[in-house]
Amino acid sequence: MRPRGLPPLLVVLLSCWASVSAQTEATPAVTTEGLNSTEAALATFGPSPSTRPPGTPRAPGSSSGPRPTPVTDVAALCVCDLSPAQCDVNCCCDPDCSSVDFSVFSACSVPVVTGDSQFCSQKAVIYSLNFTANPPQRVFKLVDQINPSIFCIHITNYEPALSFINPEVPDENNFDTLMKTSDGFTLNAESDISFTTKLDIPTTAKYKYGVPLQTSDSFLRFPSSLTSSLCTDNNPAAFLVNQAVRCTRKINLEQCEEIEALSMAFYSSPEILRAPDSRTKVPITVQSVIIQSLNKTLTRREDTDVLQPALVNAGHFHLCMNVVLEVKYSLTYTDRGEVTKADLSFLLGTVSSVVVPLQQKFEIYFLQENTKPVPLSGNPGYVVGLPLAAGFQPHKGSGIIQTTNRYRQFTILHSTAEQDCLALEGVRTPVLFGYTMQSGCKLRLTGALPCRLVAQKVKNLLWGQGFPDYVAPFGNSQAQDVLDWVPIHFITQSFNRKDSCQLPGALVIEVKWTKYGSLLNPQAKIVNVTANLISSSFPEANSGNERTILISTAVTFVDVSAPAEAGFRAPPAINARLPFNFFFPFV
Repeated sequence: MRPRGLPPLLVVLLSCWASVSAQTEATPAVTTEGLNSTEAALATFGPSPSTRPPGTPRAPGSSSGPRPTPVTDVAALCVCDLSPAQCDVNCCCDPDCSSVDFSVFSACSVPVVTGDSQFCSQKAVIYSLNFTANPPQRVFKLVDQINPSIFCIHITNYEPALSFINPEVPDENNFDTLMKTSDGFTLNAESDISFTTKLDIPTTAKYKYGVPLQTSDSFLRFPSSLTSSLCTDNNPAAFLVNQAVRCTRKINLEQCEEIEALSMAFYSSPEILRAPDSRTKVPITVQSVIIQSLNKTLTRREDTDVLQPALVNAGHFHLCMNVVLEVKYSLTYTDRGEVTKADLSFLLGTVSSVVVPLQQKFEIYFLQENTKPVPLSGNPGYVVGLPLAAGFQPHKGSGIIQTTNRYRQFTILHSTAEQDCLALEGVRTPVLFGYTMQSGCKLRLTGALPCRLVAQKVKNLLWGQGFPDYVAPFGNSQAQDVLDWVPIHFITQSFNRKDSCQLPGALVIEVKWTKYGSLLNPQAKIVNVTANLISSSFPEANSGNERTILISTAVTFVDVSAPAEAGFRAPPAINARLPFNFFFPFV
């Protein structure tokens, strides 16, 4: 904001000729130097004598008054001069560089240095290197540039605006004068109303990844263990950061009713702000309350009323009921970074003096609004009967590209009752894990069809549209983990005969997989995929003869798991040392 009382800069809209003559104009001062000579570049550029006849109107580009002298001389500017008393590489404006330094330069890192780009006319310095000279020399040009924009500053008629103004410091002598020139300070109902109105203006603030979630009083607290296993309640919940933690809380069972962290209200009462510094609040809704008894049985309450911890005397023991054992937050957000819904689930239990200190579990996860979960073919290993996850890599260094329909990522030729290959183009069937499959069709060859055209047609029929290059090793593999994906090895087999037509006849796909992980719950992992295209030679058909050939596709799954061997821990080595006088006096 400009200081009060300063007149604005005079902005003149230039005519259309300004956009036409936008190139760098004027007579440049060219200086070729082999040494560091900045003074040679400072050529005199005074106003040229006017050649305008009397009575002729002034040109739009000419100034009606002298411009103030710029505070900074562009010829003395050097933004790449970073090392004092030392030549910076490829810095052509560095005064510390000599002709020896110019000979090793490849180019000028800063070729053009300009002043204020908002002026319609401004000084500019252009640096370049002349490699034809021996030794190479630096070429220095001081030119006048024309701003092609029609919104530019034509005249600066207020010199103090070119620099900062030293503020006047209030003291005992000028305090009354400054109070008269200012609006003073008011604290009344009108100022409060205007302040509230400003807050109601919609803001563009949004939550970003890792930013603490704000509430009406501070931030959403998510207890966790920091330096020790003890719960710390002042840990903020971060946006889009899913967490699941366990921590221990030391409590005095007789004072359980007074401990806030054991009550449901401590977690359900805050109201989350929809966006940072927003006036819209999102209340936390309790979705479910499950009660756990002392013998670990679970019972879900029909209502979601907030319960308070209650201390009960059971003979010689003290019991505290309705104590919070687990808390689960579920927050729904939009793609604009706003929280729209907050759900909460509780697990309450009864605590006795035997289980003190108390262990609590806290979870929080975020769900995007109007989105559906991505179906997987296993988690993590493949499930028999689900399609293979596959895709292709458009260029090196990028992720795997997959189609949204997982049943169309890895397909083979589909068989029909007619078995006509020409009618099956585009009809595919997905490759399912663990299912050995075979399909085929018949193709009639006539002499009217060229062999090359038929071969290309059959090849497109076997490969289909968008045959993948990579297969996911697990059913839940991420597309960005390219190094984990299994590349498909393509093999081509052909049998050449003289005066014959060579056509692809079969596509054999072999998928090797292994059992991965624990013996109790092994997971299916794909380790190798091979696609073998087999071509055969057929005699050229005459114009009147026809030949029918069979086109087939086969998929086989091979289990290459090594025999499972149960592993046992090595027996511990007893390293016992006896005292030196253990056998005294016998030895």
